Amino acid sequence: MDTIHGKHTRTLDAAGFHALASRYDNVLLDLGAGDGRYTLHTARRRPDCLSIGLDACADGMRKTSRTAPPNALYIVANALVLPEELANTASHMTINFPWGSLLTALLGADPALAVGLRAVICQSATMEIRLNLGALAQIGCSPEAAPDLVRQALWNGGFSGLRTCGLSAAELRACPTTWAKRLAYGRDPRGLLLQARRAPEHPSTLRALGALPATSLSQQQTLYYSPEGSA
Repeated sequence: MDTIHGKHTRTLDAAGFHALASRYDNVLLDLGAGDGRYTLHTARRRPDCLSIGLDACADGMRKTSRTAPPNALYIVANALVLPEELANTASHMTINFPWGSLLTALLGADPALAVGLRAVICQSATMEIRLNLGALAQIGCSPEAAPDLVRQALWNGGFSGLRTCGLSAAELRACPTTWAKRLAYGRDPRGLLLQARRAPEHPSTLRALGALPATSLSQQQTLYYSPEGSA
């Protein structure tokens, strides 16, 4: 798979990647990393974690990757066709404010997405998805319908325990991504946080994904970064 560090691009094979990942207690995989700010922030805050940013556009990640610490890795790949080298490695996954094909796939347009997501994360690993409610409106999806659509898509791929809660302007400002900041200071500063986990076995009924209480979900954002800090 192709990786970048500033202006430099190199190929990292499976052996090299697993040797790198084995040095760390945890592996964060951020899909649709954009400019890579979330990846960089996590790497700096969590030296015990290999922080991976993955995006199809290399140019967006070049500036951030140039100053990244050794525990940050930037991969150039399509989130809808994840590299085989990543199989069963991520202990936590994030998808922050997706748009375009990644967003529509999460809403069920591409059933293969959730299957691919499950393939790259470890057993019982957790996943966080943050959605821009304005982006949902642009593709004709209501905020009320989005959780059920994502729930169905993730269940089909082998995820369970979906929880949801709204993100206020203050919570968006605390999230270290460029899009979160733009959204927080925009005309409609609202977001949606969804959290799921890889099911040990594929659920046999949608009731296994019944919405759980959303208490303290926003507090769980501190799991991989400190909201008081910034990249």
